[in-house]
Amino acid sequence: MSFNLREKAKENIIVVAHRGAAGGNIPCNTLAAYEIALKQGADMIEVDVSCSRDGKLFLFHPGMEREHLNMRRNLKRMAFDKIRELHYVNFDDTPTQFKIAGFDDFLEQFKGRCYINIDKFWDNPKKIYEAIKRHGMTEQMLVKSKPSEKVFEVLESLAPEIPFMPIVRNEHPIHEKLLKSGINYVGVEVLFEKDSSYLASEEFIEKMHGDNVLVWANSIIYDYKEQLCGGHSDDSALTVGEDFGWGWIADKGFDMIQTDWPMMLIDYLKKSNKYYK
Repeated sequence: MSFNLREKAKENIIVVAHRGAAGGNIPCNTLAAYEIALKQGADMIEVDVSCSRDGKLFLFHPGMEREHLNMRRNLKRMAFDKIRELHYVNFDDTPTQFKIAGFDDFLEQFKGRCYINIDKFWDNPKKIYEAIKRHGMTEQMLVKSKPSEKVFEVLESLAPEIPFMPIVRNEHPIHEKLLKSGINYVGVEVLFEKDSSYLASEEFIEKMHGDNVLVWANSIIYDYKEQLCGGHSDDSALTVGEDFGWGWIADKGFDMIQTDWPMMLIDYLKKSNKYYK
């Protein structure tokens, strides 16, 4: 399988499974959740990468120990072998059989199988990049960040070949600068509270596409008080109507949609003839 996000986006809307596909007794950010996301048809999986006290990388969303492990100890202050003994809890706070995965184990399991968005890359860029290189998986990866000179410097000096997207809200003032940089600028993640935002306009999306830049939208909801896609979301797709939630995003011409419901999103896109380009 070859990996090229721009070429993939010409085939279909790229569906990104946020932390895998979790539910019931299967927690997010586990190898099982990622396998399920691929079974459901996701093109890309989003993973959170942390680092132990002794310098080992593992999959876990920082600061979520209480929610996912029913403990308050900071995993970053623990040794890797102790972290690997812990069990996730499910939505009822009941321990599951699922343990925290090491980053190397994850990379080996998903090598050559899908695109991977590495979240929290900037906490340990050199260590994460070296692991990715060691497994020969740079083409599968995508990293994103709010715009900052420090981030750009790290990318240009450490990982200029890694596909990168800035995360912007309401405007995108650094587009021209990134086009001229030594960074592999493949797209932009846009956040907007109102669907009348310039970032959701036909003018903006056509400009990005004209410069061979993909546009990523989020249907996920972290906090309902802070909309990421102008109210068009997983929540509104499933409680108001799929056309209003996911259909609006697809009709606008966005290339990538991050969701917590990959199978239902893909099913909707296919049956409404919005999935394939």
